[in-house]
Parts: sequence; C-alpha cells; structure tokens
Amino acid sequence: MGHGHTHGTTAFRDVGIARTPKRILLTVLIVVGVATIVGLLVLWPYGGGAGVAASGGMTANGTTFPTGEIVRITPDCSGPQTAPSSGSGSAGTTSSGSGGVPGAGAAATACAMAQVRLGSGSRAGETVTVMLNGPFAHAGLRQGDQLELMITPLAGRPRVAQPGGVDPGVSVFGVVRAVPLAVWAGLFVLVVAAVGLHRGLLALVGLVFSGGMIVMFMLPALLRAGPATAIALVGASAILYVVLYLAHGVSMRTSAALAGTLGGVVITAVVAQLAVVTTRLSGIDESAGFLAPMVPHVDFQGLLTCAIIIAGLGVLNDVTITQSSSVWELRTVAPGLSRRQLFGRAMRIGRDHIASTIYTIVFAYVGASLSIVLLLYVYDQPMLNVLSFEDIATEIIRTLCSGIGLVLAVPLTTAIAVALLPPGSATAGDPAPAALSEDDAAKVDWLRTPRDVELPRLGGDGTR
Repeated sequence: MGHGHTHGTTAFRDVGIARTPKRILLTVLIVVGVATIVGLLVLWPYGGGAGVAASGGMTANGTTFPTGEIVRITPDCSGPQTAPSSGSGSAGTTSSGSGGVPGAGAAATACAMAQVRLGSGSRAGETVTVMLNGPFAHAGLRQGDQLELMITPLAGRPRVAQPGGVDPGVSVFGVVRAVPLAVWAGLFVLVVAAVGLHRGLLALVGLVFSGGMIVMFMLPALLRAGPATAIALVGASAILYVVLYLAHGVSMRTSAALAGTLGGVVITAVVAQLAVVTTRLSGIDESAGFLAPMVPHVDFQGLLTCAIIIAGLGVLNDVTITQSSSVWELRTVAPGLSRRQLFGRAMRIGRDHIASTIYTIVFAYVGASLSIVLLLYVYDQPMLNVLSFEDIATEIIRTLCSGIGLVLAVPLTTAIAVALLPPGSATAGDPAPAALSEDDAAKVDWLRTPRDVELPRLGGDGTR
C-alpha cells in the first residue's frame, strides 16, 4: 500500500510503517470486512420490504395518484367557486388539513383555490378545481407548476360537489419537483467535479453507493422487522469500507482512519442504545406516528438507534481521516518525535477539530429542526418540561450520542495511527521542521529559548 501524501504542491517524504501493528490492523480490518459480508448475506431482505400492512397503509383500494398542471390560482377559499365546464370538481383536503400529506400544516390558515388540468390517469385532459391549504398554500405555487393529486373512489356514493365546487373524492397529495431537484443535483455535481476533480468524482460515486446501500438493504431490512442495530452496523460498515478507500485511496493512513471510524460507530451504537432506553424514548415522532399503523411489527426504539448511527457517519469520517493524515504529516516533518510526543501534538489538532465539529453537529440539528426550536421559544411551559417532549428529547439524544462517538473516535484514531508508525528516528526532543532553512531553524530555536529581558523604564515625562 502506498503511503505518500501531498498537500497542494508540497511533497512530503514517505514514512515507514511498523510491521507488527500493520499486521494487526490489517487482520482486524479483514475480519470485520468478512463479518460485514456475512452480515449482509444473513440480513439481506430477500424478496424486498415485506411486512407492510395489507390494507396498503392509509390509502383505500383503487386510489390513484394522477399528475396535473396548474392553469389558474385564486388566492382565496372564501365564497362560492364555479366548477370548470368539464363538470368535475376536485380536491379538498384530508381531515388533517394538509391536502393528503400526513401530519403537515394542520395549523396553517392560508388557503387558495387552483384549477388543475389532469395529465395522467383515466381522467387525463379533464380540468378540476382543488383546494390548496396547509403547506401547499405557503409553497409559492403558481401557474404552470405540477401537482400530484390523490383520487379516492367513493364506493358507490354520488359525486356531490362541496361548497366551492370541491369534489370530496379528490385531494392534493404533493408537488411534482423532479425537474428543479434534477437541476440542483446537476449543479451540485458540477461544483464538486470542478473543485474536487477526480477525488470529488470518486466521493460522488461513494455517495451513490451509500444511497443504494440505504435504499436497497437498510430500509427493506428494517421493514422486515430485522434487528435495527445490527442492520445499522452492517450497513454502516459496508458504506465506510467503500467510501473511505474510494475517496481517500488505498493506504495505511486510510486504513487507520477506517479502523477509528468503525470504532466510533460501535461506540455511538452502544451509547445510543443506552440513551434511548434510559430516557424512555419510544422512537415514534410525528412522521413515525403515521408509519406505525402501517408497520406495527417494527421496533421504533431500534429504528431510532439506527437513525443515530447513520447520522454520525459523515462527521466521524471527516474527523478520523483528518486525524490520521495529521499523524502522518507530523511524522513526515518531525521524524525525531517520540510516539508520546506525536500523539500529544496530533491530539492538539484533534481537540480543535472536535470543538468545530461539535458546533457543526449542533447547528445541523438545529437547522433541520428549526420548527421545534421555535416551539421551545413560544411554548408557555417551563423549559425543562418542554425539553422532555418526545420530538425535542429525540433531537437532543441524537446530538449527544453523535457527539460522544465523535469525541471518543479522535483519540482512538490518533492512537491507531501513531502505533502504525515506527518510533522517532532521532533523539527525542523538539526538532525544527525539515522544510525550514538553517537560518529559519536558528531563529525558531532563539524564539523558543526562555530568556529574561529587562525592558527599559519609562520616565516621568513618558520618555525612556
């Protein structure tokens, strides 16, 4: 395996690898890799994600989901509306007030009426009137946008239009966003490829593999009521083996980072299980509340543990690869450092990285759960009571468990990387970096030497 590494245009000297620690590390990684493959074979959801309620969830038999284009919007739901000439009224919303989207927008008060021309289904070409309330009234919809409708059979009942010409069997299910999402995804790929070059492209390939692993393995396996923690560990391990070696190259420094990341994942899994049990979290938040009737056999506490493990993969990878590279570069520029000194200096870098990454974790969760943060601000109850609510406590535990796994992965990765390198090749001390000239090294030594300097006293008039 190659051990060379460059930053910009500066090439660092190659460093040796201690044979015994290298053999131990590679043996451990091979054993874990084989165990991951066996786990995939045992836990793989052959036949897909079976186990969903036979009723089809929350939709009745015969329900269709045609798409349609908005041809006109009236920003007011009050007063009578005239149905289009085709004679087909449309869509109200479900009782949740969300237009068929579970759990969304019950508290929203804005409303609009839209005329939509159906583009698919048995009623293609027909123009219907739909009610836009909840999140759809706040989405900035306009003429030309595409909607996905939900048409529910009325089981023999007459199709009587409600006030405003609303058909009781039709509701808005969602907004068709395929084109803008594709545009933003393409922009993301172009930016990554332009700046990251081949490494950026390899990272994108790893990202695609990670998404495939989650969609093809983890989600179906969880729906089959498999052991959530084992599924998360096996899936995370498979993702890490591919992503780290693909994005950072096959080398011992990447292997050290991989071992540290796997250790951090195991720590996160243990801490998450203990935290979920001791805090009595059910794992059933607002979205899981709609999922539970469809898959009553799923262990939602285990599902929460699985979510915490997956959420920590990105930051763990970032921290561990940085620590492993830091150890290598320190050894390159200061070959005389003892292993103890090397570990101490690498941990100084790690502590700075820990501080900044902890902020990243917290701000990421705050940004993703900003509505919950607003609830904390406006809720008329003591703060400690609000923090104990299921949704809020779940986010807190998610943050704390990811943070613990991250912090403990730093010394673990540093210790593994230091153990792989041979002892210092010179007398233990504090040598000047190899890249400095003799004059610069002498200046550094002079600055580092403690000395008593007597500063001149100031006279009464301010002169020396």
